[in-house]
Amino acid sequence: MKKNTIANGSLNTQMPDNKGFFGSYGGAFVPPSLEKAMQDITDAYMQIKEDETFVEELQHLQQTYTGRPSPIYHCKRLSAELGGAQIYLKREDLNHTGSHKINHCIGEVLLAKRMGKKKVIAETGAGQHGVALATAAALLGLECDIYMGTVDVAKQAPNVRRMQVLGAKVVPVDRGTKTLKDAVDAAFEAYLEDPETTMYAIGSVVGPHPFPMMVRDFQSVVGREARSQFLEIKGALPNYVVACVGGGSNAMGIFSGFLDDTEVTIIGVEPGGRGPFPGENAATMAYGKPGKIHGFACYLLQDDKGEPLPVYSIASGLDYPGVGPQHCHLRDIERVKYKVASDRDALTAFYNLSRLEGIIPALESSHAVGYAIRLARTLDKDTNILVNLSGRGDKDMDYVLDNYPLEEFENQPMLVR
Repeated sequence: MKKNTIANGSLNTQMPDNKGFFGSYGGAFVPPSLEKAMQDITDAYMQIKEDETFVEELQHLQQTYTGRPSPIYHCKRLSAELGGAQIYLKREDLNHTGSHKINHCIGEVLLAKRMGKKKVIAETGAGQHGVALATAAALLGLECDIYMGTVDVAKQAPNVRRMQVLGAKVVPVDRGTKTLKDAVDAAFEAYLEDPETTMYAIGSVVGPHPFPMMVRDFQSVVGREARSQFLEIKGALPNYVVACVGGGSNAMGIFSGFLDDTEVTIIGVEPGGRGPFPGENAATMAYGKPGKIHGFACYLLQDDKGEPLPVYSIASGLDYPGVGPQHCHLRDIERVKYKVASDRDALTAFYNLSRLEGIIPALESSHAVGYAIRLARTLDKDTNILVNLSGRGDKDMDYVLDNYPLEEFENQPMLVR
């Protein structure tokens, strides 16, 4: 009988090595003052991931609190309008708190509580990780501090209020680009002040070991469900699996279920923003090169001195100059293809999915839907595309309507040409 663990074996769970490397990427490049704290987290996680009582508690909360399993939905009207491949959605937007982020946040806060921590600290961009962590902290009785760039505080005001209502302290970060990268810097600095009683709960498959492995494992429930569900619905696997990639947690979650299925084409969609020039996008795989940021090695948008470049995306949760180390390795071994979707692609998908399916997607997820729309038109009707709809767009409504009014899109063909 298979032991009940957080993630069972595949190409996905054979990595990283014992130093936290996925091929050439990952590791733990941290100040000496943090080395013990990182090792303590690693040791605790490696113990609890095989602990059936921990896994059972996590699964119970996933089912009774998060609302798992999330369903798979066939976008019949959108697919018919496109006249090509059939688009299906893995509905992570239906999770409690409205995104995939709750999957790893409950796991991280459970781990922090097991370790005797009193507080969790985190960064957030779009606010979805912040809301999910604040929710998990409220559920399990821990304090919670969330660091957020002031640009994102203004863009994502509804999520800021949600975090505050949930009891979290939201700390605005007013330096640098005032966005996600700077929020990560500030959160790490706060963590350095008291690693004994706090735990940094990283919001993606990034950062020093063990976080890329740990967040991936907590998110792997998405891929396991999706693979089983699609087989049940269609009697076959999808031809394509598509997800947006910033740091890469939602993508790594769904990709993990299909990495060993070589007949499935897997595509990660990065934010192309306004164009290919530095500061106009956050497409790390497309325009970056190997470097180091926030304690790990990855592809990085960087200048000639190795310093991170300013980045931009219409989606606050994607504007990060690095990317998860496992994604970097999967790119190098050509198991996953990484493509780019522009702001325009994302906005068109935002309105299309809303109007044709009654589903308002997060701007982050809209990048994956936007790419899937373009892809579907090139394929026949017997081809199936499964998109991870990582979050809902409630948080983006005011920003989109104020800056990209519906009238601009109503005067044009609704679907991408």
